[in-house]
Amino acid sequence: MCRKEIKIKEILNKLKSLSNPKAIEGMAKFGITPKKAYGVSIPTLRKMAKEIGKNHKLASQLWDIDTRETRILASMIDEPDLVTEEQMERWVRDFDCWEVCDQVCQNLFAHTKFAYKKAIEWSKRKEEFIKRAGFALMAQLAFKDKRASDVKFEKFFSIIKKESTDDRKYVKKAVNWALRQIGKRNLSLNKKAIEVAREIQKINSKTVKWIAQDAIRELTSEKIQERLKKKKNNK
Repeated sequence: MCRKEIKIKEILNKLKSLSNPKAIEGMAKFGITPKKAYGVSIPTLRKMAKEIGKNHKLASQLWDIDTRETRILASMIDEPDLVTEEQMERWVRDFDCWEVCDQVCQNLFAHTKFAYKKAIEWSKRKEEFIKRAGFALMAQLAFKDKRASDVKFEKFFSIIKKESTDDRKYVKKAVNWALRQIGKRNLSLNKKAIEVAREIQKINSKTVKWIAQDAIRELTSEKIQERLKKKKNNK
């Protein structure tokens, strides 16, 4: 038996040994309902990923096993520079819960050269978790890509406004997340994000009003305003 097969078997054996049925029940209360899960915590998976190390081929093998843990692990150990658009499209079609969607976007997709392109493409798709992935990428890029220009994020505003009427739970939460995260980058984007939120607020929709009000509440808060002013002064 080759080493790769042994490593996969070792990983699966460890996941099985860490299996926690109560944790699975707890996850379900938060809408984390993948087809199969062991109930292993994210910190534990991160520790496992560190021990495994980066490995593109192993990541692909883990993804194909189709469990919550193997897929999140796959996103943690994969190598962004080796990820293709085809792989991203294949993986995004497999998303079956918001947690796997967000973890993959955070751990892997946001670090690829296709991140901005896919954020725009996926935000226009009909499938709930693919659409969520588009906005999750916007949020992650706003948080992680410190050197990006404001122009890159300003392009997202029209999409956020247009798609804000989607009342599906995991889409609307991601739209709200993207708007808030962009608005927390700097004072200029904060001002523009608040303006977009107020434009959204005028749309006659309960979902839209929640997205707008929640974003305005956070982005205009004293805590955020003080942090952004301090950030500007420290430049």
